[in-house]
Amino acid sequence: MKKSFVTLLLTFALLLTAGSMLLMATDNDSLHGKPEPQAAGIHWAKGNGPGQGGRSPKTPNLSWHGGPIMVSAEVTAIFWGPSWATNPGDKISGLDTFYRGMGGTAYAETSGEYTDATRKVTNTISYNTPIIDTSQAAGGSSTSAILSEVCKVISTNAVSNGYYPVYVDIGRGNAGYCAWHSAGTCGGVIVQFAFFFNLDGDVGCDPNDNTSGHSEGLAALANVSGHELSEARTDPHLDAWYDNQGQENSDKCAWSFGPTLVPFNGSSWKLQGNWSNSAYNSTTRGYNNRSGQKGCIDGGTYP
Repeated sequence: MKKSFVTLLLTFALLLTAGSMLLMATDNDSLHGKPEPQAAGIHWAKGNGPGQGGRSPKTPNLSWHGGPIMVSAEVTAIFWGPSWATNPGDKISGLDTFYRGMGGTAYAETSGEYTDATRKVTNTISYNTPIIDTSQAAGGSSTSAILSEVCKVISTNAVSNGYYPVYVDIGRGNAGYCAWHSAGTCGGVIVQFAFFFNLDGDVGCDPNDNTSGHSEGLAALANVSGHELSEARTDPHLDAWYDNQGQENSDKCAWSFGPTLVPFNGSSWKLQGNWSNSAYNSTTRGYNNRSGQKGCIDGGTYP
């Protein structure tokens, strides 16, 4: 009897350990923590993930947890999968316009209030020539697989302020998320990277952009791309800025949009805002998130 009880306790402990390691689970796709890099800033599809019920955290503002921020970001997009060579649509060229236009904008400045001990996030964002890898892509269930792809294609060119969004040609399927970001090491250099499904025809990740002229797939990728880059700039190593529920600046404004398109340098986009402690504290700036809190800003000048 005593032996059976000990066995039962051990089994229960193992189940608790497995449960604590599970960061995100869907029908056919999951992300795990150790030994892989952690995934953060998970952009949940509509109706999935925490916070979809409109419940407000007790302390809505972000706080600094001691880690560094990205003062500037050097973006190199990676398009992974055979379809990018045969059927890219407007996504490669459109994301080129998106990233090249973001730097110096009011939207880029929405992360500017966040600092580490001595520095602040600036609106300096540059974009390098994208990399296209036509080998078979992996899904988003393994952060290590995405990091391995990043290290493979950038070779010895990793930079510490590098941000490497990986766009695969695989649809979301039953996964409950659209994208995520993380950090890892390539050749001894800590880099920031992110993962994105192909979101063509995906109603769960569609921002319902009917005015910008972008295709649905491009509009969806641009929206989640702004989300992940904003979080990578304010929480690059997953130990800087987030709230007491672990939500980063873009998480708190997921699927919450201002009344107008967001202007970049030469283009306009339908983008979710980013959380601003300053806007929430003043109650006179920004617009409400899905929890009804007025703290989201996208660079617009409206109240």
